[in-house]
Order: sequence, then C-alpha cells, then structure tokens
Amino acid sequence: MKRYFTGLAFVGSILLTSSCSTGDNGLNAVDQLDEAEVKLETALEWMNDTTRNPRTIEDGEVKFVRSRDWTSGFFPGMLWLMVDYTGEPAWVEAADHYSMNIEQEKFNGGTHDMGFKMYCSFGNGYRLTNNPKYKDILIQSAATLATRYNPTVGCIRSWDHNTDKWDFPVIIDNMMNLELLFWAARETRDLSYYDIAVKHAETTLKNHFREDNSSFHVIAYDTLTGEVVKRNTHQGYAHESAWARGQAWGLYGFTMCYRETGIPQFLTKAMQIADFILQHPNLPEDKVPYWDFDVPVKEDTPRDVSAAAIIASALYELALYAEEESDSYLEVAEKILVSLSSAYEFEGTEPYPFLLDHSTGNFNKDSEVDVPIIYADYYYLEALLRSIKLAGSKHRAL
Repeated sequence: MKRYFTGLAFVGSILLTSSCSTGDNGLNAVDQLDEAEVKLETALEWMNDTTRNPRTIEDGEVKFVRSRDWTSGFFPGMLWLMVDYTGEPAWVEAADHYSMNIEQEKFNGGTHDMGFKMYCSFGNGYRLTNNPKYKDILIQSAATLATRYNPTVGCIRSWDHNTDKWDFPVIIDNMMNLELLFWAARETRDLSYYDIAVKHAETTLKNHFREDNSSFHVIAYDTLTGEVVKRNTHQGYAHESAWARGQAWGLYGFTMCYRETGIPQFLTKAMQIADFILQHPNLPEDKVPYWDFDVPVKEDTPRDVSAAAIIASALYELALYAEEESDSYLEVAEKILVSLSSAYEFEGTEPYPFLLDHSTGNFNKDSEVDVPIIYADYYYLEALLRSIKLAGSKHRAL
C-alpha cells in the first residue's frame, strides 16, 4: 500500500519525538505500529480478499471463520485501527471489505457477542469515517442485542447452549458488549439502550465478584425470580479460581462503563480489579499472566497473551480516570507492551495475519492453547494507539 506518512511525521498533526513515543520501559509504540502495518499489508496480499475472517492457527494453517463466530469482527477492527494510525484510504478499503463480510450478523439474535463483532468492526469504521451505512448496521445490531435482555434478571443472556447446565447464563465477557448499547443510546436518543447497559453492569457488579475482587466466569440466574442459581468458572482452572481473560474483560468492561456513565461504583470496581491483577503473587515479572491466576504453575504452564493485551489497553484508559494510581497503571501497561513486542511476537515464516503468539483460548478443552488468536492482536493494536495518544500525539481521523 502507498504510505502517506513516512518516518515520524504525520500530515496534519504534531511531529512525534522519541521523548513522547518511547517510555521509561523502552516501549516505542510508533515502531511497533509501523511493524504491524507492514505485517498486515503482507497478510492482506496473501489473503486476497477472502470472504471469511481469520481467527487463529489450527494444525499449522490459518483458521478462517464464518461471520457467526464470536471472533469475526476483530480482524476488520484491526484494519480500522490501522486507518486510525495512518489515515490511508487503502486501509479504509480493506477494512470495509472485511467488515462487510460480517454485516449479516446485525440480525443474529442468537448471540450476545454483538459488541465484539459489530462494534470492534463497524463501530471503529463509523468513528473514523461517519459512513451512514455503518451507522445503520450498528443501530440494527444494538436493537438485536437488546432482545436478549431479561428485565427480571437484569442482564443480557450470554449463551444459548448447555441448557442442561444453566437456564440463564451470564458471563463476565458480556461486559464488553455494552459499549454498543451506550453508543446506540447516544445516536438514537433511545435511553432504553442506556438503561439496559447500566442495569447489566450493576447486576454483574453485584453478583460476579468475590471478596478479593476476582470474578467468576459464569453466573446462572433463575428467570422467574432473578436469583443466582450457580457461580461457575467454565474456562478457568476451577470454579473458585480467577480465569485470566475473565479478569481482563471485567477490568476493561467496568472502565468503559465508567467512561460512558460517570457512575462512581464502576470506577471503584475497575480499580479494585486492577489491584487484584497487579498485586497477585502469581503474576509473572513480565506482566503476561498464566491462563488462570490460580493454576499451579509448572515450567510448561501456558500464558495468555490475549489477557495481557486486554489488560494493557484497559489500564491506559483507567489511568485517565484514576488519580494517585495513574502513573502505576501506565507503568504496568507499558511494561506489558514491551513484553509482548519483545518476547511474544508471532514469528511464523508464512505471511499469516497475526502479530502475537502464545494466547490461550480454552485450556480445559485443549482448544487454542499457546497459539496466536486474533483478539489478542486487536487489543494489542488498541493499546499501542492509546499509548501514543496519551503521550500527546494526534492521529488523523477520516
């Protein structure tokens, strides 16, 4: 792709200097984003406008997924983040193509993952282009997501499967889908979207967390009474353990909810989750967690790079709202990005569309263990962009 911006000079913005792009831990976010740009350019040529989006590597080959897969929006989201970084029309074209691969999901009422799929893709697209086509898709997506809300429970239903285990399951991941509803409330002036999102967050805050501020993965509710029936950690080491990516979703989700609402309890919970993560004795020195904070650590215990990337991105935002803790959050976020960019990069010989390696999807099912997974890359790029913007740079938004 033709590059509008070369070196460190950005058209229409300030000149990035080493003092604002390189932190105390040695992070140079500009260099990492430039490297990502080159890798993704090469990957796009290799992918040749496929109609499916990439998720991971399975049996040595890229696994491409249909739109209904919960991860289908992350690759187009990555391309939109490259638009944010470069402003280049070629990235807009690519991002639009891979976003439109999943447009039909706006009508898929069988999933709670509408935010992951549609807001990471079309949400970024609308933020950067104001394309009315994207706005219409997002509004329909929000309306579809809202149909999964149960007012008796006070939550959006997560899974429709495993009905033998749970009548109405709600997972901590679902916090991430609320951003789409907050957006829809602003755009449509229909406050029912806002009310659903806030109630879901309040119910999650009440029922998902233990005294130490770690969270369960799954809370099952009785739809007749709204009472909690079960507390499980489906993808963690044990029901009472702290599944790493689940803690990351909670940190990010409550930080976002505070941004959207200003409700103090959401900020308090986000900071409490941050304290749990950052003070945990099993958090490695490089700040990239094992797949569960409570798993007995052995030499071959897998890390979860995706959890680290989500935590880093969340901490960059949380630092905006915290006061005394702001510097410490930024220090850890930067440390994570240094670790990811130096020791966890994807180094395959093929031009595959991945930036990082060593994520863990579902260890208990031996699924996607110690492999690249696309959502790790999405939150890694988002964290890099947030680090630059917090450092004072400005990026051209189309």
